[in-house]
Amino acid sequence: MTDVPDMTGAGSRHTHAIRAVILDIGRVIVRINISRAFGSLGTSLNLSPQEVWSDLEKDPQWRDWQEGRIEPHAWHQHITARFHSTLDFANFCDTWNRALDPELILKEDLFMTLAARVQLALISNTDPIHVEHMERDFPFVKHFPVRVYSCAIGATKPSPKIYRRALSELGVAPQESLYIDDVEAFVEAARRLGMIGIHFTGPAPLDAELRALGLLGG
Repeated sequence: MTDVPDMTGAGSRHTHAIRAVILDIGRVIVRINISRAFGSLGTSLNLSPQEVWSDLEKDPQWRDWQEGRIEPHAWHQHITARFHSTLDFANFCDTWNRALDPELILKEDLFMTLAARVQLALISNTDPIHVEHMERDFPFVKHFPVRVYSCAIGATKPSPKIYRRALSELGVAPQESLYIDDVEAFVEAARRLGMIGIHFTGPAPLDAELRALGLLGG
């Protein structure tokens, strides 16, 4: 547990010791590389990778996929039919997982330093294919004993349920936790529950915020 001065994220004040740091994954720890993943998926319809990604996020079944109500083989069938793709399931999973760039944004040294001071957790809006890939191929997850995936609990950010699950598994009160996300609306959702929030804009600003909170250095 780290005693900190009275501040929340970008300078607001708080009066509790931080006992846990909770991080988002995509675009905070792991780079999302749309071009690397979806170039082949849009070939039949002459769609760019960004157009494929935009269509995916607008798909009426996207939330069901992110909240675990669609199993991977059904998602494969749905998406390959939608984009007129001939990818079999194995190659579809490989294509899907290429969105997660193996070169991390944040370094593992940071997680090791934080883990010596506070509990660590992950919260992510994600799907079963990406979860299996991350758990198998991304060593950074070992630094986070608590990992809350939307597809495993049936709720996505900004639902309070996903934040409360992490707090419950950590055994901390909202005001004793720091949440870090690149999506400002998700940070605000955490703050509404009483959590401390940092809007992630890059490693250097995050380092400065963590030092100001007393979680690094000293």
